[in-house]
This record gives sequence, structure tokens and C-alpha cells, in this order.
Amino acid sequence: MSADLTARLLTELDRLVLIDPHTHINPHAPASKTLADIMGYHYYTELAHSAGLAKSRIEEPGLGPKEKVGRLVEWLDKLDNTIQVSWLIELCQRFFGFQDDRITPKNWEALYDNAAKKMAESDWETQCLKQSGIEKVFLTNDFDDPLAGFDTERYIPCLRTDDLVFHLAKPEVRQRLAKATQIDVTNTATLKDAINKLFVHFVKNNVKACAISLPPSFTPRQPGLHEVRAPLQKALNGEAMTADESARVSEFVFWSIAECCADHKLPFDLMIGVNRRVYRDGVYQGQDLFDQRVSLIQYQELFNAFPQVTFPVSVLAQASNMELVSYAWIFPNVVTNGHWWYSNIPAHITVDTRARLQAAPRTKQIGYYSDMYKLEFAWPKFQMYRRILARVLAEDFVIDRRWTETQALDLGKQVLRGNVETIFGVK
Repeated sequence: MSADLTARLLTELDRLVLIDPHTHINPHAPASKTLADIMGYHYYTELAHSAGLAKSRIEEPGLGPKEKVGRLVEWLDKLDNTIQVSWLIELCQRFFGFQDDRITPKNWEALYDNAAKKMAESDWETQCLKQSGIEKVFLTNDFDDPLAGFDTERYIPCLRTDDLVFHLAKPEVRQRLAKATQIDVTNTATLKDAINKLFVHFVKNNVKACAISLPPSFTPRQPGLHEVRAPLQKALNGEAMTADESARVSEFVFWSIAECCADHKLPFDLMIGVNRRVYRDGVYQGQDLFDQRVSLIQYQELFNAFPQVTFPVSVLAQASNMELVSYAWIFPNVVTNGHWWYSNIPAHITVDTRARLQAAPRTKQIGYYSDMYKLEFAWPKFQMYRRILARVLAEDFVIDRRWTETQALDLGKQVLRGNVETIFGVK
């Protein structure tokens, strides 16, 4: 009964056209051109490197796309247990007519050539979206992105603010800010003006969210102007700062951004808990990890200070998800958001999904986002989540709680699509 029920629910969830609320898609080149664009995704390079493939073999200067794929394929047999390789096989089968269940040294070249032909078709981008059941895609936009040359109804801007919060002391960041805003930032007032001007620009171009990735050490607070004036002047002058002085500047910028989110009625996506460059000799994008030191108690002042701002929160650790569920249970403005990075495997998703659906209001859950860099990944990633969601709905709601299938499907559709519409104001 459970298997048949799960299959029926999955069939219906598959019919739903989705909005992907967080990606790293480049709207000027959203789809892949070769299999190297797909297998160059950091999941594959970091796993192959972890299994023994030398970094120099992955990142060799001048390495051609076909040769890079050939080198990575040699290591896939050591990775075929991972969900990431499952995504790879599924997308190759769906998009490129791949018939085998393994990519091997014997079959990869034919796959590479067939994929290249398919990707060269003029409407490949549209085909990807249609076959993936994706209608709109949220982006991750630098604060100085002109937001020109693409359809902002299909590719929805999201203002990413990490550089402003954590790297304002870098001359190139200040130069980018000055060029983007035409404001000469000299003090706290002009800095606030510049940040607000960025928001005005993004709002005019259909922005639906602001976002930031935050380290475990960061605690949002509103520093007094007397605390931030001197450190900010050092940052603006390019002078060396102490760790405490850097923290005051980051706190001020972050709080100013939260105020702009309130003023412009934008959700503020918080991606909490990543440590950068833990494995310093790792491959590109394969250096960052997390630990257990982060707690959402660090964000209590923020959540209390901005009840009018919705905070979709993503976390990495299992314990952090338990905490996030309790915060979404209590705080009206805290929303559970997807299954981020190291949490994005079925074992963690299943536990986290069960906890969220059983404890937090159904209107405050964004079930999933792909975090993809190329459109081809939307299908296998969302399909992984849909399978898990269908099983949880079948077992926990229809069987255990005697919900009707219609009731369970309504809940599934809400966390997959409906809440994205209401929380971000997009249809």
C-alpha cells in the first residue's frame, strides 16, 4: 500500500510547475554547452579530488572540456554510491538519451558528443526549463549587477550582499559600490544612502529577495554610531582594522541592509553556518565546511527587531535544523528554507522534512531550491526532493494520520510552489 500510495502522490507532484527560489544561474548563459559544464560542478570535482584525483589534474591551465570530462570519468566508479552521481546519471538519461546506468571509460565519449549536439540546439535553454517543469528561476546577483540583457520575469533577481557586509574594506568593493550608486561614501549616512540606492535599483528590476551567507561567528546586532564611526573611517580609508573593528563595520552594514529590506518589503534570505576555506588546498568551491558552533540564538535580536521582515533561513547541521524548526514554530517571521549544501542528501532531507512538516506552520515552509549553476540540474535535484516528499506525505499523513490523498497533495503543493508565491510575492 505504501509504495503504491507514494507512487500516486509522486505522479501528481511531478505535474506541478515550479519556481526555483535560489540558484546561481547566470541568466546570460543559463544552460550548459558541453558535459564539462555539468561535470565541472563543484560536487564532482571535490568528490573526485577527495577520492584521489590530483587538484592539478582537475584545474590544469588550458585543459579542454572534453579532456576534463575524461579525467573525471576515470574516478566515477569510486563515487557511484553518491546521490550526486545519481543526479548526473538521471539528467543524462532525461536530456541526452543516455541508456546506461553508469558513465564509464567505454561509453562517455558517445555521451559527450550526443550531449554537445543537444546543447547546441537554439532553444536548448527553453527545453531544459520545460522538461524540468521550471517556470521561473531566482538568481544570485552581485550588488552592482546592472540587471540588463535578460528577462527578469523568467530569471528573477536576488540581491546578494556578502561583499558589502564582509568585504567593504577592500578597495575593489568600495569602487564597485561608488560606480553602482554614484555616491561617494564618506560616513555612516552616505553609506546608508548608497545601500538604499542599490535596493531602489533592484526593486525597479523585479527583485524578490535579498540574501547573504553567514559564518558561524557572526551575530547580527545594531551597533551604536559611536561604535562604528571610527572603524568605518578605517575601512573607507583602506587602513588595517582589528577583528573587533571589522565586526562593527559588518554589523552596521548588515543592519542597514535589514532596514532596507523592511523599507522595501523584501524577504531576507539567511544562509547560516558556513566556514570559508577550511580545506585550503581544495579544488575551486571545494574548500568550505561547517561546524556545530552556530546557533540561531545569535539571531534573536534581528528576528525581534524586524517583525515586518520575513527571514527564509537555511542551515547546514542537523542540530541547526532542529533549532530552525523551533524558531519557525515560534517566530512569525522565520521560515524554513530548502535543504542547503551538505544537508542536501536524502538521509538528511528525510529527517528534516519530517520535522518541519510535523512541527512548523505549513504556510512557513519553502520545501526546496536547487542551488544550481546550470539549468540541467533542476530536474534531478527537485526529483530527489519530490520522491522524499511523496514518501513522507504517504507515511506520515495519509497512513499514520488518516489524511486523504487530496489533503496530503495540497500540503505537498503548498511547500513546493504555493509558499514560494506567497513568501516572495511572485506568481
